[in-house]
Amino acid sequence: MTHQTRIVSPGPQAGSVRTPDGQILHAPADWVVTPPGDAALSRRLKAAGPSWTVQERKGRKTFSRGIWAAAVTVESIKADLARERQTPEFARKRQKDVERRQREQHHYVAEFHEAVISFLAFDAKHRELAQQLARAVTEHATPVGSGTVARTARISVEERAEAAVIAWMRHRTTAYEHMAIPRVAGQRREVRRMLAARSRALLDSYRAGRNVDPASCPLQRALCSWHPVGG
Repeated sequence: MTHQTRIVSPGPQAGSVRTPDGQILHAPADWVVTPPGDAALSRRLKAAGPSWTVQERKGRKTFSRGIWAAAVTVESIKADLARERQTPEFARKRQKDVERRQREQHHYVAEFHEAVISFLAFDAKHRELAQQLARAVTEHATPVGSGTVARTARISVEERAEAAVIAWMRHRTTAYEHMAIPRVAGQRREVRRMLAARSRALLDSYRAGRNVDPASCPLQRALCSWHPVGG
């Protein structure tokens, strides 16, 4: 066995994994699986010797299912990390990391909010509504770990803003949540496409500066029931 980590998927039985070419491997008796969640531990395990990194793909997303490695290696690295994490140097570094992530998140939230405003491009008479909608979408989409399209790096922030607005409207201004959609390939995608077209048509009314009756507008009704966090 070479001193490297192998990328595998869960196997058919407990303690087994499947290689990319379909081979089933069973973990050695002296190996244990370490759950995901500790990035430092994962990095060191992968560099320390033979290991299996278990990943499971569901749809477009890939989920970590832990790392298999020798129990003695896992315990040794855990002990080293525990000692390091008790030092003043580690505490200072951790605080700096927290502050850096907070600055980055604050900057991203502001950037995303502006991208939403730009996408909406409402007429001046509807500027207040645009700000309210942008805040609602930003508040929902940008939290770290939210798993929304706003957190993906695969597309530009402008594309993320557009997709987040359409997704927010699909869930808040249409009957999507209560639709009985047949389990037919492509059916849910088609329903989303149809609802997105309706949402875009509604947005176009505000871009054109048309007068929209608040009582009959699903967007204004949705925003009336929305309450910003901390305000």
